[in-house]
This record gives sequence, C-alpha cells and structure tokens, in this order.
Amino acid sequence: MSPHRDSAPAHGPAPAHGPAPAHGPAHAHGHAHAHGGTHAHHCAEVDWEVMATQLENGAELQLPGLRRTAARLGELLGPASGVRRVLDIGSGPGVMTCVLAEAFPGAETVAVDGTPALLERTLARAERLGVGDRVAVHHAELPEGLHGLGTADLIWSSRAVHHLGDQQGALDALAGALRPGGVLAVAEGGLPTRFLPRDIGIGRPGLQARLDAVLEHWFSVMRDELPGSTPVVEDWPAMLGRAGLTRATGSTYLLDLPAPLGGTARAFVHAQLTRLRETAGDMLDAEDLATLDVLLDPEDRRGVLHRTDAFLLSATTVFTGVRGSGPGA
Repeated sequence: MSPHRDSAPAHGPAPAHGPAPAHGPAHAHGHAHAHGGTHAHHCAEVDWEVMATQLENGAELQLPGLRRTAARLGELLGPASGVRRVLDIGSGPGVMTCVLAEAFPGAETVAVDGTPALLERTLARAERLGVGDRVAVHHAELPEGLHGLGTADLIWSSRAVHHLGDQQGALDALAGALRPGGVLAVAEGGLPTRFLPRDIGIGRPGLQARLDAVLEHWFSVMRDELPGSTPVVEDWPAMLGRAGLTRATGSTYLLDLPAPLGGTARAFVHAQLTRLRETAGDMLDAEDLATLDVLLDPEDRRGVLHRTDAFLLSATTVFTGVRGSGPGA
C-alpha cells in the first residue's frame, strides 16, 4: 500500500492531500484496502494516479496551514542550518514535500510514496517551485518500506499511519530513524470537515452528521481488514512516548473557507462527495442517497457546485515528538 496524506484533516473519502471528513473511504490524504470480508467492496484499492490532480488541488487549499506547521517544526528543531535531511512519508503529489524543502533550505527533502506517478508529480512540482535540486524521491510500499529509509532530522507523515495495521509499530520504526534531537510529526487528528448547513432544503436536516456516522463505520471496517491490524487506544502523544520520544504534544490548524466557495474549493467538495458516493453510498438510506445525488448533480442549482451556502471548515491536528540526545537515545 502507499498511503499519502499531505493535508487531509481526519480520515476521509478523499486522499489526505486535502481536507476530508473524518474516517472515510480513501483519502487524504488515505488508502483503502480489499482484504476479504463482507465489507471488502467498501475498501477497494484507490487508483492514486487517476486522483493525482484532486490530491494536489486539495493539498493546495491547505497551504497556509501547512506553511505554519513547517514553521512550528522549525522552532522545535532549532537552527534550520542543523537540519540536513527531511523525510515525507506517504508524500502523494509532494505539496508538503515542497513546503518542507522551502522551510529547510539546507536539507535534502525526500518524498516517500508507493505510487511512481505521484513521485514524478513531486519532482515536477519541485522543479516548478525552484527547489528541484533539494528534493529527491523514494519509491516504497508501506509498512515494509519503513525500514531502509536511512536517518533524518525531521520525519513528516500525514494520514499514512492510520492505514497501517500496526500503528504503534509504524511510529516505533519512524522514531527509530530519527537522529538525536530529531522530530517526528504525524498529522493524525482533527475534526470532521463541515461544508453544509444543518438544513439544506433537501431531504431530512442533519445530512452531514449522518455522513460522518457512515464514514466512521467505513473507517472501522477498513482498520479491521488491514493486514496485521492491531487495536490501540489512539492517544497519539502517548504512542509517541512509547516510541521513545519526548515532549510529545499536538497542535491544530484550521482551514476556514466561508461561503460562497470559489471554484477550486467547490470542485474539491464535489470530488469528496463523489468518492463517498462511490465507496460508501450503499450504507446510506434511500432518502439520504437521493439527497446526495442532488448535491452531486452538476446541472442542479441545489448542488454543491452552485449553492451559495456551501463552505469548507476543517481542523487538522499534528502530533510531534522529539528524539532525545542523551545516552541510549
């Protein structure tokens, strides 16, 4: 598998390189799997190459928050001149990879992903932004590819760890690749994305809350079906502590795009709902499914591509831990 989640808030129906509702089919950006079981049809593999443009557009909506996050990571690390190597695990089309390359100009920044076309897109983006000489790519399937990446001063991973069966084991491996004083940052928290008012004048009020419930169920099924799935209390600071890191904490940034939305944000919301319709539509009742189809109809003025009340609000939490520099670190 090759999860890529540069910027999606919580688990959502579109890849983690953009805002997504909490827990859902294949985001940011995240991966879905088919490993048998009665719900396997919900968890079919995503064609990330086909979704590349959506991934990149979604991540670009998050750029202000990603840049603030990179600046905060720089504060944790101290002088930027001491940061020589950065890893972006599950890098997707490389939006955050390039943000990190800009924030740490003395470092080699390596995008790690399982989809070659997305790594090619990362290199093209880096060249376009003038950081191509400092960005490298590494093709690796996860979790196997977590080993053999070499060491780094900063390791970033957004919406990738929760697509690995043994989340604690993944954090242990990433923490073990840090140099003394290095920082591991994982975007693995937040709140469900909001994009519609409670009453939209179609169907029963409260559609968004019911979509959240469907996505929570989808996410539980996805987790259960992962190879080596291991239950764990998702207390990310505690998990970072068990991985041997200190000063574990979290910080949240908002994406707040008020109504009426611009074209890129509208297209992103439409793509998110389309993905939800394709992967989890059979979990909705007939009335909510009909409402969703109206929202997705590009010709209907009540659809998300035209409504004046559609907005985009999400909260993404980034958890960080620092590798000690003392004996045994």
